Amino acid sequence: MSKFIASPANSLSGNLKVPGDKSISHRSIMLGSLSNGITKVSGFLEGEDALSTLKAFQAMGVKIEREGDNVTIHGVGINGLKKPEKALDLGNSGTSIRLMSGILAAQAFDCELVGDESLSKRPMGRVIDPLTTMGAVIESNDGKPPLKITGGQNLKGIQYDLPVASAQVKSCVLLAGLYANGDTCVTEPAPTRDHTERMLKGLGYDVRVNDNQMCLTGGGELTATQIQVPSDISSSAFFMVAAAISPKADITLLGVNINPTRTGVIDILKLMGANLTLANEREIGGELLADIRIQSSKLKGIDIPQELVPLAIDEFPAVFIAASCAQGETILTGARELRVKESDRIQVMADGLDILGIENEVLEDGIKIQGGQFKQPTAIIESHHDHRISMSFAVASLRCDYPIEINGVDNVMTSFPNFVELANSAGMDIVEI
Repeated sequence: MSKFIASPANSLSGNLKVPGDKSISHRSIMLGSLSNGITKVSGFLEGEDALSTLKAFQAMGVKIEREGDNVTIHGVGINGLKKPEKALDLGNSGTSIRLMSGILAAQAFDCELVGDESLSKRPMGRVIDPLTTMGAVIESNDGKPPLKITGGQNLKGIQYDLPVASAQVKSCVLLAGLYANGDTCVTEPAPTRDHTERMLKGLGYDVRVNDNQMCLTGGGELTATQIQVPSDISSSAFFMVAAAISPKADITLLGVNINPTRTGVIDILKLMGANLTLANEREIGGELLADIRIQSSKLKGIDIPQELVPLAIDEFPAVFIAASCAQGETILTGARELRVKESDRIQVMADGLDILGIENEVLEDGIKIQGGQFKQPTAIIESHHDHRISMSFAVASLRCDYPIEINGVDNVMTSFPNFVELANSAGMDIVEI
């Protein structure tokens, strides 16, 4: 089991390019494989999660070539996938298993989706239920992986009201809708990331978006295109918080995805008083990009607005570190979704903040954090093999007088393979052992 030793450092500087967006990298492989023609992807995230998706589609007969972060996908068309010879192992990737369930529920062949120990504990009922309503036949281990999907089903379009705002569930149902008879419509209770809808449109598929409802009609085709993957805002968030809490900092994050369904972390940090500006805003392949400059800031605690919660769901571990360094109390509610991520992120972050001497109170659907000083003389944090927990506590070292030891950091490879290298290049002091 690997660990980080993050030692105190108080200044950050430089222009940083974080790896490609994980959500868009996954979808580029899935939809590129189902397209007619050759899709070329640049800026692909070479993390283990996205590579799990890539290998799964190769196992279903799609020719995919990769040179670094450039990927060429020889699409087989919407009905061109072939039965894999064995179960598809999706490692730690919740996005892979939930989105691919929608695609595989409609195939002519049977298949099985499996994952690592962490993925095997995560709830899949949220995708199994709507897919079953559409006519899919899926066996699970009491609502958890492995998933056994029986092929040869005729799916029918449904009108589905999401019980919880979840881009993964929305995307799963829409992807199944590509194969369903009639219209499939998903209504969401709050906005979630819309990369699936944007990419479907970019590949020539008609997706009708009306306020909080997305509809498509089954039976169409996807046409190959070129996809440039912008830098991941979730990965960028660690450096946004790092610069905001650092005593001396001035960094610029280059070419970051500022899709409006993902910018909750920017809005939250600005409300807390972060010295953060956007420049060079542009649109590439239906996605919005900008360069983000962050300097040292005096942060204050806030009540996090409800409408921003789904727009920052993956970034909250980093936001909790910002809250710990802010003056006053920060309150998060309406974030029950955090309980079913790679770990129970609310409880695991609270346990780590306790160790660092930060007052907090866990709520059923959130947390209250009282800003203060990190004051334990020795700190050993358990990340529970959750990559975002590991990186968040590494960032906390910028405001410590002592090293922080973080156990179970192996899964940082899933989303941000060069995190330590990039952090140290900006002035942090992290050793992985």
